[in-house]
Amino acid sequence: MSTENKNITILGAGLVGSLLSIYMSRRGYNVSIYERRVDMRKATISAGKSINLALSDRGWKGLKGVGIEDSIRKVAIPMDRRIMHNVKGELTSQQYGEDGQSIYATSRGILNCVMMDEAEKSGVKIHFNHRCTGLDIENNVAKFDYNGAEVEVKSRLIFSADGAFSAGRLQMQLSTDRFEYSQTYLKHGYKELLIPAGDKSSFLMEKHALHIWPRGGYMLIALPNLDGSFTCTLFFPFEGEDSFASIKTETDCEDFFNRVFPDAIRLMPDVAKQFFGNPTGSLVTVRCFPWVVKDKLCLIGDAAHAIVPFYGQGMNCGFEDCTVLDQLMEKHGDNWEVILNEFQYSRKPNSDAIAELAVMNFVEMRDLVGSKDFLLRKKIEARIHDKYPEKWLPLYSQVTFSDIPYSVALANGRKQDEIMKRL
Repeated sequence: MSTENKNITILGAGLVGSLLSIYMSRRGYNVSIYERRVDMRKATISAGKSINLALSDRGWKGLKGVGIEDSIRKVAIPMDRRIMHNVKGELTSQQYGEDGQSIYATSRGILNCVMMDEAEKSGVKIHFNHRCTGLDIENNVAKFDYNGAEVEVKSRLIFSADGAFSAGRLQMQLSTDRFEYSQTYLKHGYKELLIPAGDKSSFLMEKHALHIWPRGGYMLIALPNLDGSFTCTLFFPFEGEDSFASIKTETDCEDFFNRVFPDAIRLMPDVAKQFFGNPTGSLVTVRCFPWVVKDKLCLIGDAAHAIVPFYGQGMNCGFEDCTVLDQLMEKHGDNWEVILNEFQYSRKPNSDAIAELAVMNFVEMRDLVGSKDFLLRKKIEARIHDKYPEKWLPLYSQVTFSDIPYSVALANGRKQDEIMKRL
């Protein structure tokens, strides 16, 4: 194979682009990533618009596939349960899975920095400040703006791993006949807040848990950070009686938190300053098809299937994309047309399924997790699983603690839901 045929271009140095680059490099390809942003390892990362992540089994499998899971465990905190806070500050707890099963909290920025380091160790070249301005897909040429200068890069194959608002996907929309695309927004947005660490970097709440303040229609969550703080995310309607639109002043903000999240505001003395200082983000689901143009261009990760964060599977699903792609490379060698076609047709049903599951879980988290009926149902499900582990695995465990295809998990979950309703 010629040198040019070994060149791979990846758009986006985010989490999926970084992991994909390592897989490709380990397969003997010359990989270059082009990232529109500055190198975050050398810049101050602005706070306020990055929901903390939860690594679970599918993500760990992707990391283990290239041998970097130990590096990532150093920047992750295990959470074996969720803790619900009611309006009175009373707590209830629910274990996520079986003993020894946890999801792992990690900062998106810190994780991304570690993964870029690992990519460079694998021989990947990362070019920052390169904004994709166009693709000549037929000739495998990517065009970039680099500080005002136009740069053209020719390679064997281009992967677009540049997120929910992908430049690569836009080029497919412009140049591909019958390209299907939709984006759907929730009526809720999100805002990041912070509970600072206590004395000597101590944690002011239980460290090994995801904390939820479910309030019916909206919620606050908190995930632990390595420095003893908690990153909180308020998922809140844009409009309505209690909404981003209704909170206009610092007094409005403090009154709302004192009324609805009294135990949380005691740990956030500057909540009003944070509320008005941090940006409000939107929550989008992106569906599209095809993901591939012949053997020349492939969408992957959020560029192909952005989802809302309520199952904690966005990153894990993107990492699983890399695992599946690597398995297909093992199966088909360098036959990229076959690899990419099989990739898109195998992953599309599963990405659609996890998109649906993520919206379903939003309703569960904000409306149900604090109710006695819900907690009783989960106890019954756990008991059934203990007695008949081969016949009944809770939906959450299928999604989070296995690699059962998302589409199969969704179908199983619907059957189990009907059974539980009858019980």
